[in-house]
Amino acid sequence: MLDTLKPIEPSIVDLAKRISVLDGISAVNISIAEIDHKVENAKITIEGDDLDYDVVAALIHDQGGSIHSIDEVVAGKMIIDDAATLQD
Repeated sequence: MLDTLKPIEPSIVDLAKRISVLDGISAVNISIAEIDHKVENAKITIEGDDLDYDVVAALIHDQGGSIHSIDEVVAGKMIIDDAATLQD
């Protein structure tokens, strides 16, 4: 999951479409966490068999956005759901 800051335009619909056609990507989910006057804080979740972070980051940058952090990564032959811990 990528924590990003993006301008109001392109819309999250357009950005999701642009990301979804990149090689190795099978699904994109974008949700807006916060809206300011000219920017949105967006959480972008991407799934696929062969993701290229540099290509995704370049596309987000080309659309006027920036990546603040990578908040979650899942890798391997199967997806592991988060489990509750004593700290939760």
